[in-house]
Amino acid sequence: MKGFVFHGPGQASWEDVPDPAIKEPTDAIVKVGVVTICGTDLHILKGDVPEVRPGTVLGHEAVGEIVEVGGDVRSVRPGDRVLISCITSCGRCRFCRDASYGQCRGGGGWILGHLIDGTQAEYVRVPYADLSVYPLPGTLRSEDAVLLADIFPTSYEVGVLNGHVRPGDTVAVVGAGPIGLAAIATARLFSPKRIIAVDLAPARLEAARQLGADAVADVHEAPGQLVADLTDGLGADVVIEAVGVPESFELCTRMVRPGGHVANIGVHGRPATLHLEDLWIKNVTITTGLVDTYSTPALLRMASAGRLPTGQLVTHTFPLEHMEEAYDVFSRAAETGALKVLLGGERHEVAVPAA
Repeated sequence: MKGFVFHGPGQASWEDVPDPAIKEPTDAIVKVGVVTICGTDLHILKGDVPEVRPGTVLGHEAVGEIVEVGGDVRSVRPGDRVLISCITSCGRCRFCRDASYGQCRGGGGWILGHLIDGTQAEYVRVPYADLSVYPLPGTLRSEDAVLLADIFPTSYEVGVLNGHVRPGDTVAVVGAGPIGLAAIATARLFSPKRIIAVDLAPARLEAARQLGADAVADVHEAPGQLVADLTDGLGADVVIEAVGVPESFELCTRMVRPGGHVANIGVHGRPATLHLEDLWIKNVTITTGLVDTYSTPALLRMASAGRLPTGQLVTHTFPLEHMEEAYDVFSRAAETGALKVLLGGERHEVAVPAA
């Protein structure tokens, strides 16, 4: 089969790899139907995630069809269409028992495309299949469901829920890529007073408006002052960091009000300065986190009912074998207008957003 293989920082290719096989009785083999590229994959290619070894197939988001299961798998069978979660859960360790699946110590957590071969391939082995794949209703398109593998649960859990968004809040989202846009969409579920989006790219700021942002700001045009002006100088109740660079994190800590929350989602490859000389007196709560995906069943129900704007995040689609081209388009988002890039599925044409 073919897969997208990481060979070291800046080096990856779509090439022949061995077919996956059942290794444990809790495994399933899935034929990949629709797969995506995540911003975390770009961090891996930049060398920000040194745990990924050369020779690893990347990817941790997909929808596909079960083709084989181990002897202990009970919840799915060959022929089932499933969502592959970005997080694998053993279901037995202390963290899994607390629904903190991202911290699994039983061989799960974020392993696909990280510690073992991932989903950007024609087939993938999924450990602990009973707890790590979700059967999909026939009413939910694969192209919509795949966005619930990572970006929606990540934005919802690590951004909106960790940030304690409440009705009437002012919420600032720094970074209007797919994660930030999904944070805007799910923050709206809690009826905030306003949502402010901050980004570099005009196309992403326009996408933020379409998904519900009440105000937008270019990062170079004093977004902190805009937040202050809109909140009578107090600052935002919740600030969600969705970029993963020191400058964006430090901006978030400057925009939050006393007693507010900074929810960091971004994957950081460099140290950021924590200005405790300013923050210690402000009663600010700062949270970090890897998604646990405990919200996936609820999000699937919302998506099936048409309550999540998944389709609005997809700007480009490609055949699976065009993985290298898709990575190029996604990595040059400022030029291409790429938000979420899908490979496979029913539509193979490249969809370019309107100017």
